[in-house]
Amino acid sequence: MKVEKNNVIALTYSLRIPDTDGETDVVEVVTEEDPMYFIQGISGLPEGFENQIEGLVAGDIFEFTVAPEEGYGEFDEEAIVELPKAVFQMEDVNQDELLQIGNIIPMTNEDGERMHGQVVEIKDDIVVMNFNHPLAGKEMHFKGQIISIRPATAEEISHGHVHGAGGVHHH
Repeated sequence: MKVEKNNVIALTYSLRIPDTDGETDVVEVVTEEDPMYFIQGISGLPEGFENQIEGLVAGDIFEFTVAPEEGYGEFDEEAIVELPKAVFQMEDVNQDELLQIGNIIPMTNEDGERMHGQVVEIKDDIVVMNFNHPLAGKEMHFKGQIISIRPATAEEISHGHVHGAGGVHHH
């Protein structure tokens, strides 16, 4: 079997991204003990990633780079937003602990969409948040191996994710 749409893929990989000095740092490693499972074509992974592994078979080793435009997009200056500190006042939440530089805070925008923002700066009554994906604007270097491939079940396809080994368990 090949990596094709609606097949469940299990794979291992390491992800490196360039740091400020142009060296590449490993930021994520998925090993054979705990491979990543996904359904090709509806994985939620960057299109550039799926395109690169399309057609591979179990045992194949891959190594490729995904450019920002095929990954998580370019860094968007407009995604840096100043919010009043009052937005973060919630019961049972220690605001000083919540509002630390570097913290990632799940939030909801005006349309009710969930977003994750990172605290970049804290001023007197303003919090500067960055809503860019952490990998926006980054070249992603993937290296890994296809472990197994099987057809997804109709239920998995309708739910959009893998069930059973390595997948989402419904109760």
